[in-house]
Amino acid sequence: MGRKKKFSKKTKGSSGQNRAETETFLKKNRSKPDVIETASGLQYTIKDPGTGKSPDEWSTIEVNQRILLVNGTVIKDTYHGTQTDIFTMAEAIDGLKEGLPLMKEGGKFRFVVPPDLAWGKRGAGDKIGPYAALIFDIRLEKVID
Repeated sequence: MGRKKKFSKKTKGSSGQNRAETETFLKKNRSKPDVIETASGLQYTIKDPGTGKSPDEWSTIEVNQRILLVNGTVIKDTYHGTQTDIFTMAEAIDGLKEGLPLMKEGGKFRFVVPPDLAWGKRGAGDKIGPYAALIFDIRLEKVID
């Protein structure tokens, strides 16, 4: 008789598990040669600098984005759909409020947003647990206003 293989359902993780996973990931990521880290702890990599306008705190922007947890779980991906995301800078999490103004239209960055610049200890919905860092592969398509 063969053993039945158990499949565990991916969950948003516990506080302790997320905190440990996040710290390990941030430490490893910051040692990469192309990663820039700001004073707040936001880490980013410039994939394509872009050439257009940069958003400010009052801008509405259009982006394509892939949002992941550090364990690789995809939270959202507009690259494989027909719809981009449009939102105001005021609606963005703190890490994106800091990072997006560094971009120019047409640019593509990877942001690694630590928990205190994302959803912190409360998490968000059923996908983002407490103390979870988020990875954004984001292309700034357009600064609308």
